[in-house]
Amino acid sequence: MLILVLGRGKTGSLVAEVARERGHSVRTLDIDENRNAAALTAPNLAGVDVVIDFTAPEAAVENIRAVLSLGGRIVVGTTGWYAQVNDLKALAIKRSGGLLYGTNFSIGVQKLFRLTAELAQIEGYTFSIDETHHTSKLDAPSGTALTLKEIIQAAQPNATIEVTSHRIGDAKGEHIVKAASEHDVLELRHDANSRRGFALGAVRGAEWLAGKSGAWEFREIFAQL
Repeated sequence: MLILVLGRGKTGSLVAEVARERGHSVRTLDIDENRNAAALTAPNLAGVDVVIDFTAPEAAVENIRAVLSLGGRIVVGTTGWYAQVNDLKALAIKRSGGLLYGTNFSIGVQKLFRLTAELAQIEGYTFSIDETHHTSKLDAPSGTALTLKEIIQAAQPNATIEVTSHRIGDAKGEHIVKAASEHDVLELRHDANSRRGFALGAVRGAEWLAGKSGAWEFREIFAQL
């Protein structure tokens, strides 16, 4: 299929590479080539099966709106725009477009989410989250850390959960969930050795989304991949 990748940063470039390796045709647009989603027109999207966005929060909202308004399908790996997620999900349904979004497209992180939900069931522990990313990451805490916090709070609504963020060099992504009591400490940890896991998950998500209409979070569908 034909995939249009928005963003030629570190992850976006790797997404394009992985998509080609999996036999797809790929086009790319950098942010400067698509200011205010100006390049996402009906003629330019003709023949595109799925758009994949790894840009910036403000650009992502414009890109999502433009693609969905034309009834297209878009996978969004960009985070930091979720204040508008409900409006954009409604637009996907209204226009018969397809939206797949997630704070993290790594399959390993999806397993971390599930393990965290299980850990959050224990009583008598204080929970905290520590995350580390590269210095050019725009949002802090990371979307993944916020998802982990949301998962814990779903099980323990009254819990106070401290989230600590670090921005160091070219760090690929590290998340640690800690549950501490006066007797012991439990930790769940995910370290990304490269961005390839994120890129592969996004491309597999695009393969899943092709031809579908609706809106989904990656957590809801990753087991189907």
